[in-house]
Amino acid sequence: MKLHAFERTPRLLRTRLAAMLVSVLGFGAAQAATDVQVWVSLIPHNQAVFDDLVDDFNSEQSEVRVEIKTFNTSREIEPALLERVRDKQKTPHLVQIDDNRNPEALAAQKHIAPLHTLLAKYPIKHAQWFVAPQNLSMRDARGRLLAFPYMIDVPVMFYNIRAFEKAGMSPAVPQRSWYGLQEQLVDLANKATRNCPAITDQSVSVNLENLAAVNNQFFTSADNGTKAQSAAFTFDTTFVRHLSLMIAWVRSELLVDPEPNVFAPDLFAADECSVLWSESSNIGRFIELDTLKFGLTGLPYYPQVTKAPGSPFLDGTGLWATSGHTDEEHKATVKFLAWLAEPDNAARWYQETGFLPLTKQAFEQTGEAYYKDHGIEPWRDLVAVYAKPPSETGRGFKIKNYPQIREMFHKKLDEALGGQYPAVTALTTAKSEASRIMQGK
Repeated sequence: MKLHAFERTPRLLRTRLAAMLVSVLGFGAAQAATDVQVWVSLIPHNQAVFDDLVDDFNSEQSEVRVEIKTFNTSREIEPALLERVRDKQKTPHLVQIDDNRNPEALAAQKHIAPLHTLLAKYPIKHAQWFVAPQNLSMRDARGRLLAFPYMIDVPVMFYNIRAFEKAGMSPAVPQRSWYGLQEQLVDLANKATRNCPAITDQSVSVNLENLAAVNNQFFTSADNGTKAQSAAFTFDTTFVRHLSLMIAWVRSELLVDPEPNVFAPDLFAADECSVLWSESSNIGRFIELDTLKFGLTGLPYYPQVTKAPGSPFLDGTGLWATSGHTDEEHKATVKFLAWLAEPDNAARWYQETGFLPLTKQAFEQTGEAYYKDHGIEPWRDLVAVYAKPPSETGRGFKIKNYPQIREMFHKKLDEALGGQYPAVTALTTAKSEASRIMQGK
């Protein structure tokens, strides 16, 4: 893959030659490196990018050595961490965890070291964080970082350019309105991809959470839970009409439900689907596929509800620091994070994965050629908005026990899309169960 605006090989070569000279000439006394263990779970392409970055970090210096432990899913990491805490075993220094829409509660746990407390002691100089501090993701009410915002992404609409061309569409791009897209999916089903006009692996995100954000509406009461400890889901007529539309799409086979253990982005990557709603962190893997000609744009919206679409909520995970380590280990941990935040390294992560830029420097260092060469020009504008203060409806939301609620929402959507319940029944039941879950401990 072509990297833009930077080259890492010459600097890496110079660093390794210098290390060899030190070894050969015997300059300095040998010192044991400080180990930093990192637990992560990424899709294979992004894991390879991260592994390469860690290898470069370990090669460029000898004071800190980063070791990676990988998990099948990010949901396995926190239980494994808690098990070590309960058994009073040594914990990893950095863990990839979702803030679960309640980051301050996570940061308040004794085994977590909020990032801003480490940065106060060991500052990362010159790095300017990209995402505006008014966003709720991984920040407290004062806008302070609670975790390293490294794996933040947003849902987007990917589309297969060849399928749109085969269906005779000019321009070969999807409509941003849901009803306009429906007309295109009918043509795609008849002329291009009968078995998979549209698919998603982000059903709750697209059909509930960001149905609100992209249509500039609140997802919950109390301004998305930011102005009260308890909030409620309303699921007004916009939600009912939208879910009814999605049920109709499934019945007419415009929207397909992948078989168990089939990953929707894999079907899109295999040229089998015309439209995919999924996380932006698939961009890097799609770029690497010579056989796939794709584009991307923002999620659809309803012009009847809002004149212009809003931006989706930030999603994804961060690297959370843990407590109980020596000052030397905390210092080594921040040294690694500071290296990841260096412009070349942060730009490389952004360009090769599709996660949002870590720093403003990474975004600025990624020139127009990157987007043009890969046919993803809209991505630059979709990203740029997150450097600005968000709208009140787009800041994010805070909900107690949201992981359990999200799992329940997923089940209710599956039942509705499978024809078991009409939209209004599914949403009414989901709203009631969400209230019960929020009241639990």
